[in-house]
Amino acid sequence: MENLRHLLPSAGNLIVFEAAGRHMSFTRAARELAMTQAAVSYAIRSLETQLGAPLFQRAHRAVHLTEAGRRFHADVTLGLSHIRKSAEDIRDRGKAASVTLAASTAFASFWMLPRLHRLRDDLPDIDLRIQTADRDLDIRTEAIELGIRGGRPEDWPDYESALIAPEIIEAVTSTAYLERHGEPESVAHLTQHRLIHLEEPFRVACDWRQWFLSAGVNGATANRGLAINDYVLVIQAVMEGQGIALAWRHLTGRLIASGLLHRVTQHSLVTGAAFHVIWPKGRTLTPQTSRVLEWLTAEGRKLND
Repeated sequence: MENLRHLLPSAGNLIVFEAAGRHMSFTRAARELAMTQAAVSYAIRSLETQLGAPLFQRAHRAVHLTEAGRRFHADVTLGLSHIRKSAEDIRDRGKAASVTLAASTAFASFWMLPRLHRLRDDLPDIDLRIQTADRDLDIRTEAIELGIRGGRPEDWPDYESALIAPEIIEAVTSTAYLERHGEPESVAHLTQHRLIHLEEPFRVACDWRQWFLSAGVNGATANRGLAINDYVLVIQAVMEGQGIALAWRHLTGRLIASGLLHRVTQHSLVTGAAFHVIWPKGRTLTPQTSRVLEWLTAEGRKLND
């Protein structure tokens, strides 16, 4: 086969020809390509010389494709579009695919952030974006791929769900608090200690009254202590030695294991609810979203084993 380098026109001239034929104007093509009108005219004449046929009919302040020019323009346009699509596909494969996960600040801080290094190792080609909000976002209308919700699947009839962790609630404090105030002798004795209360503004959350009742204790006389409307700040206050708070095991288990927090009784409240990853029913998940979903549920199984 004769060397294509000598048979085919230069790519630059073909790009100029495509723009000039599409606009039917050397001037507009020059503007689009950031060239001078003279440079466009020169490129077209070079192409015509190489092909041995006129591609444009020149008139006063107007150009029109010849019959040969129309046929060639159709083929050049098709060829360049295939090349552009192939180049875009290659570039896209080289970029990390993006998946957005909507979650509470507490879940993002205590569950996701400690695991991000594993996510990067396991899914290096996926860019996970974590979107937090004070209230649960409507991921269908927000065009978010996945969300984390606490409750029961029947609470979200329009969503599919997969288990992350059951809801298990314990009482925890810090070493500093125990050194100053001593360890509670029983669940009932907890009512005399400084308690930190989560006043959740939007989501439904277990409170001290419910937790005491689950242990058969009347918590009506419990120390009111400190009230905070953000769970991340509740745990920070506990670690600073400000009191005792309720802890959701899937969020604080790592802090307990590391010694930053301590359980103060053996009582745990298992509510029967759980935390799930959800996505809208009827939505076809992209391959990268399915991989993130599988990764989240696998991490949940590790926690629950």
